[in-house]
Amino acid sequence: MTDIANTPSLPAAESRFKFVHRLLKRKTVAFGVIVLTIFVLLAVLAPYIAPYSPSKLSIVNRLKPPGGTYWFGTDEFGRDVFSRTIYAARLSLLVGAAVVALSALIGVTLGLLAGFFRRLDTPIARLIDAMMAFPDILLAIALVAALGPSLTTVIVALSIVYAPRLARIVRASTLVIRELPYVEAAQSLGISTFHIMTRHVLRNLLSPILVQGTFLFASAMLAEAGLSFLGLGVSPEIPTWGTMIASGRQYIGQADWMTYFPGLAIILSVLSLQLVGDGLRDMLDPRLRKDL
Repeated sequence: MTDIANTPSLPAAESRFKFVHRLLKRKTVAFGVIVLTIFVLLAVLAPYIAPYSPSKLSIVNRLKPPGGTYWFGTDEFGRDVFSRTIYAARLSLLVGAAVVALSALIGVTLGLLAGFFRRLDTPIARLIDAMMAFPDILLAIALVAALGPSLTTVIVALSIVYAPRLARIVRASTLVIRELPYVEAAQSLGISTFHIMTRHVLRNLLSPILVQGTFLFASAMLAEAGLSFLGLGVSPEIPTWGTMIASGRQYIGQADWMTYFPGLAIILSVLSLQLVGDGLRDMLDPRLRKDL
């Protein structure tokens, strides 16, 4: 007898290639994938691509405009802006991936518990509503200020901020799935609650979690840049797009390239993730897929 619950919401293995092909046929998604791939390659290969060390000082060459020697120019300490920009991509991608992983762990767990157990629904739902009542950036600033600025603190703070988004989506979907016949049949057969929640419920939530994860990735990268700009991110010695823009604002009009290139990197990386997320949402949502 076929187990309906074992049917994943994502495309089956034999149709994955077709799914990817249809997804990449959309020009906006293809553009997003290409840009995102470039950023990932630059981040991974930064030690081999960067012509200079991101922390190498050269006061003699300070505020040099973009040219053949320094492609993106130099900053107020003579550091190569191109090298610092691609090294900063490593940190932004690391923060984004870590925040998505940790917020998914927290949010999915809370959402499953709230949606599956009626006694836990009200308190967890009120907790989610209370956390989402605060603006994201203000809550992140408060958490980082309370815990102290560091890379770990930024990841934990942003994960706490974004976990309620996933929890709300998972809770809403779980409330519907738990009433479906195959879940009731599994309960009547004496299958453990943990097995039902992970194998029968969670597997059918992979699509919305994946789509929301791409948006959270972009939001986390943007928030990390904002916190670094305010001086609440990682140590100033570590290159980040936010700190580069913060230091470059003092030289706007004199050395605009100090803010242009890290700002452009933020725009392109966040835009590429949003485009990929929009494409995945349209392809995985049956209601939207009919209009494609």
